Amino acid sequence: MDIGALRVVDLTQPLQPDIVMWPGAPGPVFETVGNVVPDGFYNRRVTFMEHTGTHFDAPAHMVEGGALLHQIDPGTLIRPAVVIDISEAGAADADWVLTPAQVAAFETASGRIATGSVVLLRTGWDAFNADPSRYGGATGRLRFPGYGPDATRILVEERGVVGLGIDTMSIDPGNSDDLVVHRTVSHPRGLWHLEGLQNLASLPPVGAWLFVGVLNLVDGSGSPARVLALVP
Repeated sequence: MDIGALRVVDLTQPLQPDIVMWPGAPGPVFETVGNVVPDGFYNRRVTFMEHTGTHFDAPAHMVEGGALLHQIDPGTLIRPAVVIDISEAGAADADWVLTPAQVAAFETASGRIATGSVVLLRTGWDAFNADPSRYGGATGRLRFPGYGPDATRILVEERGVVGLGIDTMSIDPGNSDDLVVHRTVSHPRGLWHLEGLQNLASLPPVGAWLFVGVLNLVDGSGSPARVLALVP
């Protein structure tokens, strides 16, 4: 692979105090504990939920007995990426979910989704990462697009993807009461997923490689992630 011929796209939100969080979850806290003057070093203590900003969900997050963060196969964290764009539908309908028809349309245009790849769903809602009110956070009644359960089963059971990602707060739509997509992904196949991505518009439908950097937290349910894409 000629690295010089590739473009690096950062799919990660900057981790900062005012980042959009799930309603009721505290945002990250940054405390300076040392400065170059007079201490000789600059250092901070950072406190955050495992599911903050652009983050990685291990199967254990939603399924009892699911794989914990330190049990994730690192070989699944460097994979070819497939980007399905539903941003036009997501802009018109905050409750829109990915449908089997959209998966079929994608494959007609771009080819069958390869086993072992990661599917990234572009909804366009990364434009509102700094606007909690757009997500409904102020009322507690969340609304944003996500994966539909029927389309998810196709991706998981028939295509054999290793992970799913999205540019919203959750792979389930905001109005979901049962988070069925989380459980479809997490059990029994043990797939992981990424939430809070951004800049998916900069990726092609196929051809990019995804690199997912997560903290190797023992017994973790997830971790903030630095997610990069290499684009030919």
